[in-house]
Amino acid sequence: MGQRWCLSRWLRAASAAVGLWWALVWPAAVDAVSLRAHIVAAGLEHPWAVAFLPDGTFLVTERPGRLRRVLPDGTVQPPLAGVPVVDAVGQGGLLDLVLDSDFARNRTLYVCYTEPDALGRGNSTALARGVLSADASRLQQVRVIFRQQPRVASRLHFGCRIVEAPDGTLYLTLGERYHRMADAQTLDNHHGKVVRITKDGAVPPDNPFVGRADARPEIWSYGHRNPQGAAWGPDGRLWIHEHGPQGGDEINRPERGGNYGWPVVTFGEQYGGGPIGEGTHKPGMVPPLYHWTPSIAPSGMAFVTSDRYGPAWRGNLFIGALRGQHLVRLELDGARVVREHRLLTELRERIRDVRQGPDGWLYVLTDAPHGRLLRLVPGGL
Repeated sequence: MGQRWCLSRWLRAASAAVGLWWALVWPAAVDAVSLRAHIVAAGLEHPWAVAFLPDGTFLVTERPGRLRRVLPDGTVQPPLAGVPVVDAVGQGGLLDLVLDSDFARNRTLYVCYTEPDALGRGNSTALARGVLSADASRLQQVRVIFRQQPRVASRLHFGCRIVEAPDGTLYLTLGERYHRMADAQTLDNHHGKVVRITKDGAVPPDNPFVGRADARPEIWSYGHRNPQGAAWGPDGRLWIHEHGPQGGDEINRPERGGNYGWPVVTFGEQYGGGPIGEGTHKPGMVPPLYHWTPSIAPSGMAFVTSDRYGPAWRGNLFIGALRGQHLVRLELDGARVVREHRLLTELRERIRDVRQGPDGWLYVLTDAPHGRLLRLVPGGL
């Protein structure tokens, strides 16, 4: 009896110790109060995107047209040479950046930016590929592999997020250029579209509109407004979000050939008030998975796949908010959002990009004249 009681007491104590260790190592409910932002680097001018190099350093785009390498100690190095010329007007400039999935071997990366027209006829979103030099001081062999058509004179709605799919194709989100919002519903242009191309800029033969004389063959989906977040989901699908007008920021999973409604259907309204289009739903148009009204102005998107924040956060979707000045954490049940949390509200900064690093931690960029690269860790670490 005494031995059994001692054994039982020992097991209870051991179980309690293991439970305490688990709670400390894997916090089940990291929230806005306990999440801490470590400054990795500061003094970045309107940073837009971050990528992680195999040597532990970072590449960061600055919207005015500079690409910088950031060292682990926070040193921001001089701008890289060889970056394409950008039209840094309004919302435009040097925007997204992703490394090729085989970067460790080929040192190839992709940049998305606002490209000026040589004859001054406007600008458009372009996607270029290049090779990072061995000393990481310049881009080499730079080649434009996609140009949005047609060019228009606008300072707004460039979209410009890049995702490489597991099959090696590239998805690029494209804004409808604001004043050309009706173009989002027609297929003879790239405005308000998600396009899909190969790494050489060719059209995959299984794109939905290949062979149609009235459609651009690069188009994957249409009816978008200004998508500034994109990520490959754990469900094996592309996820994006896009800005609405006054309300109606959306999360979507672009289907092959899908029409996402803008500007025919939207949860937003005209600036200054008044309805847009024909309501919020229409047959043949795919409704959003989730929307924000009023707007938060989303930018950047990442799924947490690591266990750094405990099991409760694994599989959650994280989105930066510009107007909202916070980081959104969305709990998901498949493709359904079941709960929203707003984090980092105490920073009072516009969150432009959010990505999971190779170390499993989340990193965010703040959009400001002196923007920062931040690593997010639980408050006890």
